Amino acid sequence: MSTAIVRVALPIPLPQSFDYTAENVSAGDLGRCVRVPFGRGEKTGLIVALPDCADLPVDRLKPVIAIQREAPALPADWLAMVEFTARYYQHPLGEVVAMALPPRLRKADAVAGAEADPLLDLTDAGRDALAASKRESRALALLRRLAEGGPCRRSLLRDEDGANPAVADALKRGWIAPCMAAEPAAMAGAPTLTDEQQAAVEIIGAEAGKFQPFLLAGVTGSGKTEVYLRLVAQAIARGEQALMLVPEIALTPQLETRVANRFPAARVVSLHSALGEAARSQGFVQAMEGRAEIVLGTRLSVFTPLPRLGLIVVDEEHDASYKQHEGVRYNARDLAIWRARQRGVPIVLGSATPSLESWHAADTGRYRRVELANRAVAITLPRVRPVDVRREKLQHGVSEHLLRAIEARLQRGEQSLVFLNRRGYAPVLSCPSCGWVSRCPHCTANMVLHLADKRLRCHHCSFDAGIPLACPDCGDQDIQPFGRGTQRLEETLGERFPDARVLRVDRDAARTRSQWEALLDKIGKGEADILVGTQMMAKGHDFPRLTFVGVLNADSSLFAADFRAPERLFQQLMQVGGRAGRGELPGEVMVQTQYPDHPLYKCLEKHDFARYAALQLEERKQARFPPYAANALLCANAPEVATSIAWLKDARAAAMPLAQAYGVQVFDPVPMRMVRLARRERAQLLVEAPARPALQAFLTEWSRHLWALKPPRELRWHLDVDPAEV
Repeated sequence: MSTAIVRVALPIPLPQSFDYTAENVSAGDLGRCVRVPFGRGEKTGLIVALPDCADLPVDRLKPVIAIQREAPALPADWLAMVEFTARYYQHPLGEVVAMALPPRLRKADAVAGAEADPLLDLTDAGRDALAASKRESRALALLRRLAEGGPCRRSLLRDEDGANPAVADALKRGWIAPCMAAEPAAMAGAPTLTDEQQAAVEIIGAEAGKFQPFLLAGVTGSGKTEVYLRLVAQAIARGEQALMLVPEIALTPQLETRVANRFPAARVVSLHSALGEAARSQGFVQAMEGRAEIVLGTRLSVFTPLPRLGLIVVDEEHDASYKQHEGVRYNARDLAIWRARQRGVPIVLGSATPSLESWHAADTGRYRRVELANRAVAITLPRVRPVDVRREKLQHGVSEHLLRAIEARLQRGEQSLVFLNRRGYAPVLSCPSCGWVSRCPHCTANMVLHLADKRLRCHHCSFDAGIPLACPDCGDQDIQPFGRGTQRLEETLGERFPDARVLRVDRDAARTRSQWEALLDKIGKGEADILVGTQMMAKGHDFPRLTFVGVLNADSSLFAADFRAPERLFQQLMQVGGRAGRGELPGEVMVQTQYPDHPLYKCLEKHDFARYAALQLEERKQARFPPYAANALLCANAPEVATSIAWLKDARAAAMPLAQAYGVQVFDPVPMRMVRLARRERAQLLVEAPARPALQAFLTEWSRHLWALKPPRELRWHLDVDPAEV
C-alpha cells in the first residue's frame, strides 16, 4: 500500500492546517472530509492539499482514521471559495470550512443524497382507477389533480391540514409513482409581465454565460420576484442551476412555496440554519451532485456547491442580515458577487432601497442598474406623510392623526399596520423616587419589561428575571414602566378600538416557524384589523387589504453614532411603507416625527431614493466613510475593559510600522458603545484604508503579528473586515 501526506484543515482557532498520512490516497480525495487524531481525542476536518513533503518528518505524522468517500468530494471551486473567505476575512481556514459545511458532512458521517421530495405522476393503474371510480374521495381528487395538472412534487400534494394520507395510500396501491422531470423549467401560473419587467428580463437574460453584476432597483410592489423567477426559468432551460439568497429565515418558507408552485417539475432545495441536520446535509449533497435545479436559502447557502451554476440572485441585497456577526464574520452578498465572478455567471442584486455601496458601484459603472419604477399591481405608490408631533399631545406615544387614520380604515374594512421596532411592553422599568432602572447585571443595557410573560428580559444576552414588587434600592412600590414597546402599543390600541381585532407580530409572538406561518395566514385571511409589528413586517409580505401604515419612534436613528444608521432608517421606512396599498386599494403611510423638515423625510415623502442616496454619499465622501474607504475593526473582550484596551494598544504598536508602508490609518483603541455584554467588557480599534487592496495587504501582514502576540488567558479577540457597524 502506498502512503501519502494529506493536509487537513481542522476547526480550531489557529491559522494553520495539519499534516497526516493516509494509505491509497489519490487526487480524487482532495476536498473530502476526514476523521483524524488530534491531541488526546479526534477531530473532523477537510483535506485541502496533498503536499509532496511535510513540515515534520513523515515518521512523526499520525495516520488518518477515516476518509469519507460515500459522498462526492467537494469541488475545486468550492475549496477556492472557502480559502478566499478565510484569506479575505482573516479567519482560520478550518473554522471557515466547519461553518460552511452542514453538520453531517462536517462530522464525516455518511450522507445520502436520496430524493426526499420525489416528482410523482399517474401510473397506468392510476388512470384505470380514475376511470373506474364512481365515489368521490381524497385519493380520487389526488388522481384527478395529477391527470389535469401533470407531475407534481410530493410536498405540494399535501392536504390543507398538512398531512398526505391520500398520497401514501396511492403510492401503496401503485396508482402513482416517482417519475423523471421532463421539463424542469416549465412554469405554472405565471402572470403576464409588465413592460418594465419584460425589459428587465431581456436585459439581464442577454448576459447569460458571463459575469455581470446587475442592481435591480425596483420600488416596493414592482414585481422584482417575478423577474427573478423568469431568469431562473431561463437558467434551468439552459441546463443550469440557480442560487437564490434571501436575508432571513422568516422569508424562506413563503418564497419556497412560491418557487415550488411555479416550477412543479424542478427540484427545489431550501437551506438555512433552522433545518434539521439530516435535511440540511441531504439538500447540500443533492445540490453538489447537480440534482437540484434551484437552491434557496439564507446567507449560509452561499457556500452550497453547484456544478452547473448559471445564475445568482440576492434578494433585499441591502439587508444587514447578510452580514454574519459571530464566528466567521463574512458578508454573503459580497461573497455571492465574488462567486459569480469566479464562475463567470450573472448576479442580480435586488432591492427597493439598495445599499449605498451597491448604488455607488452602479453609479461608477461596476454594476449595471436596471430599474422598475412602477408597481406591478397597484396603480400608484402609497402616499407618505410626515406627521409633526412637536406640539401634539400623544396618547401613549400615538398621535390623534394616526388614530383617526386607523379608525377610517376600520370603517372601510381595511387593515392597518402600526410599526414600532421595539418589542416588549416597555424598554425599561424605573423608580420615580430614587431613579433606579432595570439594568441588566451582565450588559451595559436595560432589561425590557415583558408584561405578558411577567418577566424582565435583556435582548442582548437573554438574561431574564421576575418583575420586582418594589424598588430594589429604596423599597418604593410605585415602580413604573417607562417608554413603550409592541406589547404596550397592542394594549393601547385595544383600549381605543375595543371592537377591532388587534394582532401583535414580533419575535415574542412568533418564536417558531409554525407560529410565524400561522400569523401570516391569519393576516392573509383578513382575521386581523390592526397589526402591531416590528421589522419582521417590514419586507417580503403582500397583504391586499393592508392600506395604512403608521410609524412610531422613527427619529431615534436620525442622530445615532453609527454612520449607517440614517441609511438603515430610510431603507426601513421605505420597506415598511411599501406594505401599504399593494393591491387595488390605495395606500397611505404616516411617520410621526419631531423633525418633519429633515431631508430624510422630504425624500421619503417623494419616494426619491436616488436623491437621498446622493445626499448620503456626498456626506460619506467628505468624511471618508465607505464606499470611499475600506475599514476593519480589531475587537477584544475580557472581564475588565482595561485588559482589552491594554492588549489593543500592543496590537496597535505592532501595526504602526506596517501602516505607513501600506498607507493605512490605525486609530487608538476605545471602549465599544455597549461596553459590557454577557459579563465581558469590550473595546475596539479601527483601521482605515483608501481602498480594499491596501487594507487586505496590511491585514495579511498584521494578522501574523496578532497571532504572535500572547494575549492574557481570559482575553478573546477577532478581526471584523468590512464591519456592518463602526
